[in-house]
Amino acid sequence: MANVWLAALSGLIGGGALLLGAVVAWFVDIPQRVVAGIMALGSGVLISTLAFELVEEAADVGGLVPTAVGFLAGAIIYIVADWLVSRPRRRPAKPAAGVSVEPSANIVARRAKLAGGTGAAIAIGALIDGIPESIVMGLSVLQGGISIPIVAAIAISNIPEGLGSTAALKRSGSSGRAIALLWSGIALVTVLAAVLGLVAFQSAPPELIALITTIAAGGLLAMVCNTMIPEAFAEQRALTGLYATIGFLAAFLLHELA
Repeated sequence: MANVWLAALSGLIGGGALLLGAVVAWFVDIPQRVVAGIMALGSGVLISTLAFELVEEAADVGGLVPTAVGFLAGAIIYIVADWLVSRPRRRPAKPAAGVSVEPSANIVARRAKLAGGTGAAIAIGALIDGIPESIVMGLSVLQGGISIPIVAAIAISNIPEGLGSTAALKRSGSSGRAIALLWSGIALVTVLAAVLGLVAFQSAPPELIALITTIAAGGLLAMVCNTMIPEAFAEQRALTGLYATIGFLAAFLLHELA
């Protein structure tokens, strides 16, 4: 029973980090360049986490085939889910010849819509990678309690996800209630997934664990490349690579020193 509570606590820490980022972004008017810098930093942390805490461990335990299959599947799942949410519902009518360019009000509305799409895409990524990540955190309890490196790396990387997504959703006009329900629901899912990982997968073959783990990693990498880094680069430009490098290095040192 104690292990169940430890698994739930590890999931709560990971999901709570998403909520923390969302709360900060909603109540604090953070300049967009700062948000972009945090997203770039978080991108580096996420890449390091998926490389050393997820993919490497999965390959060592379950082998290369399930690792490769899960990694590719995670990326495809994220890309399809992102496309389903972000695709335009209908094509805008083409302006007739001689009609003036798009009014500034329409440009503002379109940018807000794009911001909402970015926020939703990051939230989708948080959900897709949050479930297998939490299962991994739950399974790690069986090896002697909460895995500090895994939980810390996931929590650190989740803060920019919650912050970046909420900042974009806020700019698009989403209500505080809707955003709170979104992240509370995702946080609850992470807790349940951590407990599920402990209870349902403790006797699972290592190949299945590797598959589950790398689904998270593939979804993470696709989300970072499609959403977080482009969003950060749009504001930070040259500094994006530096911030991402610092984030990667920080997570790598945490992995090596733990």
